[in-house]
This record gives sequence, C-alpha cells and structure tokens, in this order.
Amino acid sequence: MSDLLPLKAAPVVRSAIILLCATVTACAAETPVKAACDPGIYNRGEEKAVLYARTQENGDPVMRYTFVSGWRGVLGDEGAILECASGVLSSAEGVFERVFVKEQDTVFQSGALNLKGRLITPDREVADVRPLVVFVHGSEATPTVGYSYYPYILAAQGVSVFVYDKRGTGQSEGEYNQDFHALAGDAVAAAKEAKRMAGASYDRFGFFGGSQGGWVAPLAAMTVSADFLVVGFGLVLAPLEEDAEQVYDEMRRAGYSDDDIEKAREVTKATGEIVASHFEAGFENLTKMKTKYTDEPWLTEIEGEFTGDILRASDAELRGGGPDDFDDADVPWRHDAMAVLRSLSLPQLWVIAGEDTAAPGALTRQRLATLQQEGLPITTALFPGTDHGMVEFIEAPDGSRHYTHFTEGYFRLITDYMKGDFSPPYGRAEISGAPD
Repeated sequence: MSDLLPLKAAPVVRSAIILLCATVTACAAETPVKAACDPGIYNRGEEKAVLYARTQENGDPVMRYTFVSGWRGVLGDEGAILECASGVLSSAEGVFERVFVKEQDTVFQSGALNLKGRLITPDREVADVRPLVVFVHGSEATPTVGYSYYPYILAAQGVSVFVYDKRGTGQSEGEYNQDFHALAGDAVAAAKEAKRMAGASYDRFGFFGGSQGGWVAPLAAMTVSADFLVVGFGLVLAPLEEDAEQVYDEMRRAGYSDDDIEKAREVTKATGEIVASHFEAGFENLTKMKTKYTDEPWLTEIEGEFTGDILRASDAELRGGGPDDFDDADVPWRHDAMAVLRSLSLPQLWVIAGEDTAAPGALTRQRLATLQQEGLPITTALFPGTDHGMVEFIEAPDGSRHYTHFTEGYFRLITDYMKGDFSPPYGRAEISGAPD
C-alpha cells in the first residue's frame, strides 16, 4: 500500500509549518533551494512552520515546507508561500523564528536486532500537555529517522515523538519485510525505549500508525499499556480483502454495475487463493475464472493490490514464480483485524480518507461502526474528498487526480486526540463516537 501521494504548492493559510531533512527521489522535478535555511520547526506568532530537505535525481537538494493547515510547497518555486534569504525564513506576512526541539538518537534492541531510533521532544512552552507517541511506519522500504515530516508536525503541536527506522532500512539491522507480528514486536521495543528515554516528561502515551501502521500499531497496543491509539488512513481488513476492495472500487469509479462487481468477486477470490497459499495452490480455479469471464472488458482493466498482476501472468509463470515475482511471503494475508481491535479496551481514533484509492474505506467504516455498537471506545473521523494520506485533489474528466494539499483539520485532529483535548470541528471531518 502506498503511504502518501504527491502534493503541490498552494495559497497561504495561517497555521503551523514543519521543516525536516529527507532524502528521496520523489521530488525530481522540483526547483533547487536559492538560499540556505536549516531544517526544523519555526513559528511566527501563533503560526508554526517546518522545512525538510529532499534530493533530486541529479543530486541537487530541494527544501519543502508543510503547514499544519495542510498546505505545502517548495522553497524557490514560483508562487511559494515561504522564502529563504540569507538564512532567514519568511512569508509575505513576516519572519519565522526557529523553535527549540530536543532530538536524542538511540540504538535499541528488538529480539536479536539493533534498531535506530530518535526521541523528538518539543520545548515545554509549546504546550501545557505533552503526550508521548511512538510513530509506527507504513509499508515504505525507506528510512524513517530524519526522513519523515510527520514526527515534526506532531512535535510542532506539542507532542513528544519516538520514531525509528523500520527493520532492514536506514541504520536498523535485519531484513525489510511485511510481517505484521514481527513489526509489532519492533514497535513494542520502540515503546519501551521511548518510555525509558522520556522518563517522567510525558503525560500520556500512545501509538500512531499510518497506512500499514494501522495493522501494526494495534498489535503492539495489545502488549504495551497505552492511553490511546491513533490510526490514519488504515484498514480493518485482511490484506486479501484490501486487494479485493481496491478492485471493486476501481470498477465502481469506471462505471461498472453491481452485477459486474459480483462477477469480479469470483476472480478476486481466485487470485487471493493463489497469493494466500504463496503460489502453492489455486491455479486451476483461476484458469476457470479467466475462461468464464474472458469476454468481460473489466477482466483486463482491473488492478487491485495484486490481482491485475496475477491475471496478466500465464499459468506457467505463476506456477514457476512465487513471492519474488508477485508476492511478499511475509504478509499475513488473512490477518484478522477485527479480532485484534476487539481485544483492545483503550480509546482509539480512526481517521479515514473518503475517496481513498489505495485503501478503500467503505468496509472499514462498516466494521468500525459495528465495534462502536459493541461498546468499544472508538472515534471515527471521515474526511470527504480526500485520498490516501489525507490529501485533497482535483479530478480530471479521465479520472486522474491532481493532488493539492493535506485536508485542513487533519493534523490538528490527531494531535488534539493525543493530548486528550478533543474539540471539533476539524475542517470537514464527519465525526462519529466522539470521546467523553
């Protein structure tokens, strides 16, 4: 599952901005920085801001900014809200001053592995209440320490954040994988290290999981005592169901009927059987489904998480292939997310993107509503008109999307919940089951 979609610069909005260092190639077309400004959290009066660096494919650095209101852009671009001159960060409305943030690096153990972590602690003046949260990564195979803007967005609003490199990435040992239980063990070890380092300097403790972290963080919360759990654009589905829901969502957006989708359910069941068996079974049934629906136009159009790849492969390729070609053998394809959530009694906030193409949320919303009816302390916040990562977009006639900004209210919502200070409204969020 991809964890964030690209954003462009947008008009100025009074709010917080965050700046940190990152090195990825996603910004290959961005304009180089015209003057040096140090990464970090800044403010101008009640506005807070941060810069983060990324590297283009040609090796030149660029500096991006993000407002807590959601708008972000690139220093040096035409129409950028912020500019840096002689090391001074400013907007048309004034100069931004750097905010003190304490950053402590550590190496901690998870089983036999040494993992790299960092505790980011905002100055006490940022907020009277300073919760501690462990940031649980998504499915990305890239480092997190110093590469993710999220921890600094939280720190800019008064939250202490412990972030760590996923096993097999950055400075952490081990092999990158998608084993939710192994990753949850790493999150548990991170929580113990975060609490040790923070000592008595925090008021509340919890986990934040984005995207794939929505599967991992609840598993960690089963072991570590926590005051809250926050999940952004995650799923209460098995990974097999995620693929199927993506297929059905694609078909709905393409204008196919409910009858067509019912037919496609047979296909996704067949492709799922092969993947869940790790390419040991299900080949005959898939061949049967491909023959049965060979004249259906949707059969060659659907993609999903893996179904499109499976359908395009020949029987020989599937039988002779396997995890290295189509599948990550470590994924718990039949993971029972509902059972995990039913085992938790701590307050939870689930934030859902209303038009999520990577993690369609209709079934997740239904299941969260069921858990609420069962009496679990779950709050949901649906942001309409947003895609994966809580980003808004403009949709072209051909269905393609131009992504603009993080939806307003999202960053305030998750930090207020962490602080125990839940005070709607939060932008256009549709909230159900608000905490007491």
